[in-house]
Order: sequence, then structure tokens, then C-alpha cells
Amino acid sequence: MTARERELAFDPIKPLVLKYSIPAIIAMMVNALYNVVDRFWIGQLNDVNAMSGIGLTAPLSNILLALMMLGGLGATSLISIRLGERRKHEAEIVLGNAMTMSIVVGIGATLVALPFLDRILVTFGASPATLPYALGYMRVILYGNVFNTISFAMNHTIRGGGFPRRAAASQMLGAGLNVVLDPIFIFTFGLGVAGAAWATIISQFASAIFVMSFYFLKKSVVELKLANMPLKANVVKQIAAIGVSSFAMQIAASLVTVLANRALRLQGGDLAIGAMTVIQSLLIMVMMPVFGINQGLQPILGFNYGARNYERVQQAWRFGVMFATSIVVVGFAVMQLFPNQIISAFIKDVELNRIGTEGIRIVTLMLPIIGFQVISTIYFTSIGKARISLLLSMLRQIIVLAPLYLILPSIFGITGVWMAMPIADLTATIITAVLITREMRLLRGMIKQRELA
Repeated sequence: MTARERELAFDPIKPLVLKYSIPAIIAMMVNALYNVVDRFWIGQLNDVNAMSGIGLTAPLSNILLALMMLGGLGATSLISIRLGERRKHEAEIVLGNAMTMSIVVGIGATLVALPFLDRILVTFGASPATLPYALGYMRVILYGNVFNTISFAMNHTIRGGGFPRRAAASQMLGAGLNVVLDPIFIFTFGLGVAGAAWATIISQFASAIFVMSFYFLKKSVVELKLANMPLKANVVKQIAAIGVSSFAMQIAASLVTVLANRALRLQGGDLAIGAMTVIQSLLIMVMMPVFGINQGLQPILGFNYGARNYERVQQAWRFGVMFATSIVVVGFAVMQLFPNQIISAFIKDVELNRIGTEGIRIVTLMLPIIGFQVISTIYFTSIGKARISLLLSMLRQIIVLAPLYLILPSIFGITGVWMAMPIADLTATIITAVLITREMRLLRGMIKQRELA
């Protein structure tokens, strides 16, 4: 057993979760700056159409992210489980296949999307006023998509192999570089919205190089070997089976965003879409730490579940829920108390600020319970129960939220658009609570069986 494996198996849970999660939280917060900083600097152009145009690229960005998650998160969980089972060679095969999947998916998505980009964006709700901005931004992002895909997938496998600090450093490098390059490309070079995209893909390229250097220098417990890179159907199927819940969640998010944008455009025009763009940026800053906890928990949950250390699995989940809840409660308080001040920092448009202030107070009503729902969903992903995780992922987005975006705006106008999210959050959390309670009961049963054996 390696030092990393002993750490996952025996170190006290709370310090272990913090050790793995804090670097991921920092990295996710910095990584969130890719979108938030882009939108902040674009807001300084004081052009509502530019802000709305960036918001209209979100559905396509979610689709690209979904493809990254299919291989990256699936491989991460599978590597952690295989290491817990002491099947290192199989973990290395998973890593090699994940790398090849990243290259194929990254290039393939670009080749498919670029020829139809204008039609895609119009379908997603772009108007004649916002389409040029959305096109200028997304076309450049697609040029660098393969670098982002490799960086994302391999970064997660580094964390799954037990090196959270290195994974965090990769994300911090890329996002930090983006913070520096954004104002240079947007204003100094005069590229506007496209400049934000160029800053992003250059930063992602740097992150991809940094990630791959970790494997090329053979610092990982799980080695990336050329012999393991040819795709194997059974391995790809296993990776996809675990990653499919996160994939489906992002695809669902894309569909839901399209429905939301269409409802917003109908009820409040491009201005309302711009307000939602700012609100989503603020929500990203609150949710990224929760996703960082997810990333820290994944190898701990996966390894100990594979090693049948079920008490540690329970302890890690409970602490993760407490940690995540404390973060979202703080975010809830800030957004409820200071909505106008926060939105004004992005763009100084009186009408957009009025719409956004009303929206953010309603959208965040159920934020305090989201930490429990998100951590519980990733729990099922981490232990390989992909079907339950998929159900929970689809529940909020497709089964509840999508119909609400179709129904509520026709009754309550733009307020109905804002109401949809907290109603969906409450519904998904109640059902998640039922399923995770049953799962914890099953774990307690397995612990008793082992004690009696």
C-alpha cells in the first residue's frame, strides 16, 4: 500500500476531506474566474448586448463541459475505486483510455459545432443584436476546445490518483493567467468580446501543458502509458457509465438554459437575458466551492467504498454535507442582503440592475439546501452507482425545471422565470433526501454484517 493509499484508508476523515477539498475549492474558485472575469470585463464595455451575447453561449458551453465530464469524472471515480481495490494496472488502463477519449471528444466537438455555429446560437435564443457578440466569443472558444478538454479530464484523474494539490495548481495556473490576459486582449488589443475568448483558450492551453507534464515526468502513482491509450470498448463503457450522470446533468443544464433564455427574451427582451447572465456568474462563485468539496470527496468516497471501509464513507459524506451547507448559507445571506451592489459591479445599467435585483432574490431562495443535494448526488457517482446519480441529475433539470420554464412565465411573467429555480431545488432535495437515507441504511447494514462475520 502506497503512502497515498494509507492516507485515504486511515487518516482522520475531517482533516482528510479538508486536505483534499481545500485545494480543489481554491482551484474551482479561481477556475470560476474564467467565466466571471470574462463577464466582468465585458461588462466594463457597458454594452448590454455584449453581456447578453455572452450569456447566450452558455448552452453550448454546457454541452462542451458535458462531453468533458463524461470521460473526466467517470475516469476519476473509476481510478479511485480501482486503487481502493488494489488493481493499479486496471487504473492505468482507465487513465490511458480517458486521455484518448479527451482528444477525440475535444477535436470532434469543434469539427461538429463550428460549421453550424450561427444556427446553433440563434436556436439558443440569440437575436440580431446579440448574435455577433455570441459568435465572436464562441468561435474562438471552439478553436481551443481540445486543450480545455484535455486539461479538464487529466486534471481530474490527477485528483483521483491522490494528488489534489497538483490538480489545484493546474486550475489556478490557467484561471490566473486568464485574469491577467483578459483586460489586455479586450482593451489593450481592442478585440472586445473575442479578446476575452482568446485570453481563455491561451490560458487553457497553458493548463493542459502543465497537467500533461505531471504524467510525462512520471510523478503520478498511476502512470500514463502509450500502450494503454488505444480505446477498449469495455473500459470506455465503464468510464461512460459512471460519467453519464454528470454528462446528463450538463446536457440538461444546456436545454434548461435555452428554455430560460427564450422565456426571458419573451418576457423581458435581451436586457433580461443580460440580467440572468450576471446572476449566473454570481451563482457560479457560490457553487464552485461546493463543487470543490465534491472533487475532494470523490477519491475518498471511491477508495474507501472499494476497500469496504463503509464507516469512513458515511463519515466523509456527512462532513461534506456540513461543509457545503455552511458555504451556501453564507452565499444566500450575501445575495439576499446586497443584490444591487453586487450586480452593479458587473454592469452599470439601471434597468438591468432593477431586473437582476428582483431576480437574484427569488432565484436564491432555496440556496441553503443545495449543498446537501449536490454532495449527495456526487456520493452516488463516486461509489459507482451511476443510475441513481443520473436520476438525481435529471430530476431537477429535466423533470422539474424544464416544464416550469414552459409553464410559470405564461402565468407570472418574468417573475415566473425566477420562481422556477427555487421550486426545482426544493423538489430535487426532498427526493435526494429519500434516496440518500436509504443508501445510508444499506451501508449500516453492510457494516453490521461485516462485524458479525
